[in-house]
Amino acid sequence: MPVLPPIRVLVVDDSMVVRKVLSDILAASPGIDLAGTASSGELALVKIPQLKPDVVTLDIEMPGMSGLQALAQIRKLYPKLPVIMFSTLTEHGAAATLEALALGATDYATKPTSGDGLADAKQQVHRELIAKITALRAPALRLPLSAIAAPPHRPIQRRIDIVAIGTSTGGPNALAEVIPLLPGDLPVPVVVVQHMPALFTHLLAKHLDGKAKLRVREGSAGTQLEPNCVWIAPGDFHMFLYRDKNLVRLGVNQDAPEHSCRPAVDVLFRSVARTFGPHALAVVMTGMGSDGTLGAKAIRQAGGEILIQDQATSVVWGMPGAVAAAGLADQIYPLGNIAPEIIRRVASRRTLALRASATLSP
Repeated sequence: MPVLPPIRVLVVDDSMVVRKVLSDILAASPGIDLAGTASSGELALVKIPQLKPDVVTLDIEMPGMSGLQALAQIRKLYPKLPVIMFSTLTEHGAAATLEALALGATDYATKPTSGDGLADAKQQVHRELIAKITALRAPALRLPLSAIAAPPHRPIQRRIDIVAIGTSTGGPNALAEVIPLLPGDLPVPVVVVQHMPALFTHLLAKHLDGKAKLRVREGSAGTQLEPNCVWIAPGDFHMFLYRDKNLVRLGVNQDAPEHSCRPAVDVLFRSVARTFGPHALAVVMTGMGSDGTLGAKAIRQAGGEILIQDQATSVVWGMPGAVAAAGLADQIYPLGNIAPEIIRRVASRRTLALRASATLSP
């Protein structure tokens, strides 16, 4: 395999301290080069054509041209340049980050709080930011078709009673394309894990609720699952399903992270397999890492179906690619086809189930 050149990163932040911390971390990270720094959005637009970075980290709150304004200009001039927003973990920062993602930001990382010591701050930045910068190289590394294991063919005519979606990097925009296309009378509930911290998931649910025909809510303990509704796992909590007599309810906990994630897709998917068995449809969309693969295996072993987003339309093909490589995907679809396929499968399976029921009736 050819050795890839280092990833060149331009750091844009009005804080000299933040620029220094990021510069030190990037300079010490294998496979990454610090292309340069900029103290404002205006200066960033000057430096991008000079330095030709592979990735830009962009502060949101800056005097003069804000990060959102700079992002809008970057997207006009350099539509394919990855931009990672670097924001504070506050409700205002979370709302601005979601707006940035809607404007075309590739990903985001949260800034350490002022109470964190320098060592802890550096550790947090390294944990959150370096992995995301490195993952953005992933789209250039195409998984050969020979590495995509085809699952054994199986005729599927079982009724679908639940749709479960797992996603991470690029997920907010992917969800914003899929969820609003689902009809308001979808006869099954939808449960979602999007890797995001607290505050972000509440605002994401609120944002999607304003665009969707379905009701979209952040999940909470004890909530009864109902058709026509989407529940998003709350940040920093795993979300799972369980049966309570004749009802299915949501549960949340703060058990140990899985794949360094809480919420984790595997936790939700395993509970979906236990609760709905062969009547589950799981969808794995864009995201880095492999969270969702073990859960997809549990759903498939229980007789459920697995769809994944294709590589061409994924920001990072880590999560869906891992499911594909494990031979667990029933079908691979571009992002624009996922909502129509969910609708088709739910409707056709329920129609087949009704016909079978009528045939068996005395």
